[in-house]
Amino acid sequence: MTTENNLSENEENKNSTEVSQEQTSQNDPSHDEDAHEEETEHLEDPVDADITLADALKEMEKIINAPNAGEDFRNFNLLKEKASHYIHDEVEDKKHEYVDAGNAPENFSYEHPSQAKFSALVNIFREKHDDFQKGQEEEQKKNLDHRQNIIERLKNLYTNSEPGVNLFKSIREIKEEWSNAGQVAKSEFKILNNNYFHHLNQFYQMLDLNKEFLEQEYSHNLEKRQHIIARAKELENEPIIQKALNELQYLHKLWKEEAEPVAEEFREKTWEEFKEISNKIHERKSELSAAIESEQIANFEKKNQIIAEIKKLSEPSETPNHNYWQNAIRRVEDLRSDFLKTGSVPRKSSNQNWNDFKTTLRAFNTTKNNYYKSLKGSQQTNLDEKLKLIQTAKDNMNNEEWDIAVPLFKKLQEDWKKIGHVPKSMTNKIWDEFRDACNTFFNNYREKSNVSTDNWKENYKNKKDILEDLKTVTDEEGSIERIEAIKTAWNNIGKVPRDKISINSEFNKTLREKLKLNKINELELKEEGLSENQLTDKARKIKSQISDLEAEIVKLENNLAFFKNPSKENPLLKDTFNSIDEKKAHLETLKQNLHSIIAGE
Repeated sequence: MTTENNLSENEENKNSTEVSQEQTSQNDPSHDEDAHEEETEHLEDPVDADITLADALKEMEKIINAPNAGEDFRNFNLLKEKASHYIHDEVEDKKHEYVDAGNAPENFSYEHPSQAKFSALVNIFREKHDDFQKGQEEEQKKNLDHRQNIIERLKNLYTNSEPGVNLFKSIREIKEEWSNAGQVAKSEFKILNNNYFHHLNQFYQMLDLNKEFLEQEYSHNLEKRQHIIARAKELENEPIIQKALNELQYLHKLWKEEAEPVAEEFREKTWEEFKEISNKIHERKSELSAAIESEQIANFEKKNQIIAEIKKLSEPSETPNHNYWQNAIRRVEDLRSDFLKTGSVPRKSSNQNWNDFKTTLRAFNTTKNNYYKSLKGSQQTNLDEKLKLIQTAKDNMNNEEWDIAVPLFKKLQEDWKKIGHVPKSMTNKIWDEFRDACNTFFNNYREKSNVSTDNWKENYKNKKDILEDLKTVTDEEGSIERIEAIKTAWNNIGKVPRDKISINSEFNKTLREKLKLNKINELELKEEGLSENQLTDKARKIKSQISDLEAEIVKLENNLAFFKNPSKENPLLKDTFNSIDEKKAHLETLKQNLHSIIAGE
């Protein structure tokens, strides 16, 4: 009679032979399993090849805020390389622009706006990764001790087992505990794992197992194999090929670690079935590769088209003007955004494609910068010409040889109009100087041409009465029309004595107060009877305001371009959109007033 721990010599030999055969029959399949695991690697990096700098920094921040931040070392490093690459390229772009503008390379200095955040993220992750590594080492050391204790328990189970021990329950507990034990260092795992399976085989070969126990063990493992095969069959129809390959790799790991051994009649049969399903799933990898390749080729073609269009914009067929370059700048910015949003290209072409894009972009910027440098040169020439006119006007503004001086100043004014643009920063300054010199001359001319100073005194008296009338204006109904009438009357009065000229400043100050009280803009007033000089001054002021407003609107719209999909619904951008709308409305009013002046309405 045999017990659970005391089998006959024949049964023991039989069991040893079966286990030995099991080992032999499954040696080759295990090699196949390893091969399958190697084949089931990821086809692509988890980081998008064309992720933007802003998104890369956002993903880096997300990683360091995760509970186990230091664990995701590979993804963080890939993102770090991408972000570093972008920052380096953009700094190089700035350097090219700096040098193209005629500056010495050694004087270049530029801090990328994202550099500080990038450095902070890298430093924080380094600290978290170091902490994670220390924790891992401690955890792995504990797991190593735990697994070595499991092996000792397994060894004792077949060498020093006492009668009455439930071997089936004990081996189940050991195998389950081994499966759930944590990771150990890679340098320890292979020896540790081999040691465990050695003693597990020894258990099956040398321990006095009875037939009932062996059948239960075989049945349990066969059931596991059948579950694995069933799940593998489901993966044949998994629409996401990469997901199917990843899970198949996990199933092979389960097969090798938890589904051995089984009865001899099922060993080859189950393995062949599982291997055949695995091969079918692996065949689908070619579909994934083909789809990825097709998509990457399409992306490559699209990116080359973008590069070609930027190159075309850099080489206009006709001589470009300011409007051309402003439109081209906006178009290139759109193209640059499209390029960065387009997915990855074939790996062999990736670096060359990126370099072609950067080279073409820099060529565009160089050509554009050269245009504006030449434009600045012509504006400087115009400035020099106008400065000469100013000097001539100043030299002759007190000239009383009217037959010579009057035609001279008229010629100076005509020449001024013919000269082109000057640098914007100088426009108002030189115009004021030229106008003051001309006004000085013509005022002197009128004064010396028997203009009665008595009229000037009378003018002062009339203006004083009008000023007093203006001071009584309130915000009641009809006040705006009254203000319009007062300003028209004021404009129709001539000069006042030089020592009384401060009345003009007092009138303008009072006028602004009354306009503010009635909540209207001075440009909205309907003025009549303005002289030609007054109209010219008013038109110049409006043009200057239009230019400033347009510059402010462009600046605000450019700021919005830094946001992805900007809209009024975004509370951070609401005030900006409202400001743009208000400025555009004001701009339209200014343009209508200017048109009215020019048209003589």
